[in-house]
Amino acid sequence: MRTLGKTAILTALAMNAPDALAIDTPAPQPLAGPGITGSVVRYASMPSAHVTARNVDVWLPPGYGKDPSQRYPVLYMHDGQNLFDPATSYGNVDWSVDEAMTRLIAAGEVREAIVVGIWNTDKRREEFMPQRAVPQGNVRYNVPGAGDVKSSDIISDRYLAFLVTELKPFIDSSYRTLPDRANTYVMGSSMGGLVSQYAMSKYPDVFGAAGCVSTHWPAGDGIALDDFARHLPDPATHRYWFDFGTMTLDAGYEPYQKRADEILRKAGYAEGLNWITKKFEGAEHSEKAWRVRVDQPLVFLIGR
Repeated sequence: MRTLGKTAILTALAMNAPDALAIDTPAPQPLAGPGITGSVVRYASMPSAHVTARNVDVWLPPGYGKDPSQRYPVLYMHDGQNLFDPATSYGNVDWSVDEAMTRLIAAGEVREAIVVGIWNTDKRREEFMPQRAVPQGNVRYNVPGAGDVKSSDIISDRYLAFLVTELKPFIDSSYRTLPDRANTYVMGSSMGGLVSQYAMSKYPDVFGAAGCVSTHWPAGDGIALDDFARHLPDPATHRYWFDFGTMTLDAGYEPYQKRADEILRKAGYAEGLNWITKKFEGAEHSEKAWRVRVDQPLVFLIGR
C-alpha cells in the first residue's frame, strides 16, 4: 500500500495553499500510527467566527500525489475523531473510513475522494440538532440518561455556517477539489445523521448528497421530520442514504424512519435511485456497527 510521506504531503499542500484564507488556520500535521491507513493530516484547533475551535482531519486518496491536474470530490463527515484513528475514537473503535475508502478505490467501487473529518465538541447536541425545526422551549433528547436541550442553546445554524462559509472554502483553496454541489457530500451518524440531512436542506446549492446513518429522529419526538418535509431539495439534483439497526438505541428508530421514507416518496424521490433506506437486523447504535456497514453509504455517495 502506497502512503504519501510527510514531506510529500506538506509539499502538496504548499503547492495548493491560497494567498489568503477566511480563517487563520493552523499548519497541517501528518498523522501516523496503528489503525491509520493512507495519508491523513490534522488541523488542530481550527478556528471559527461561528463556533468553538475544533480539530479537523483530512484523508487524501492514494492517487492524490500522482497527478497534479486531477481534482477530487469531497465528503464532509461529522464526529471526525471517530473516523480514522482508533486512539481518538469512542471506545477505541473507529469507523475505519480510511481503510474502507482505500479498499473501495482499489476495487473500483468508488471514485477517489477527499474525506474531511470534523471533530465534535462538548456542544455536540446543540450543534447537531436542526435549529430551524425547533420552537421555543426544551427539546427532549430521547437518549436514556440524557437531559433536555434548551432551544435557546441550539447552534446548528452556526455550526453549518462554519462548515459552509469557513471550512469548505479553506478545503477548496488548499486541496484540488471538485467544489460543485454534485461532488460535495455530507455524512454522519445518530445526531450527525440528523444534522447531515439538515445541512443539505439548508444549503441545497452546496451539498448534493447526504449519508444519514442511524439517524436520531426521536430527538424532540420527531420534531425534525416536519422541517425535513417542508425543506426537501429537488430530487432531480439530490440524493439521500438512510439506515438504522434494530438493537440498543436504534431499536426505536424504525417508526420515525418510515415517516421520513414516506415524506421522500411523496416528494418524488425514487427508492433505489436517488434515495436508499436500509434496515440492518441485529445492528446496534455504535461505531462498531457503523464500521461494519460503512462501505455501503460510501458506495452510494461516491460510487462510480
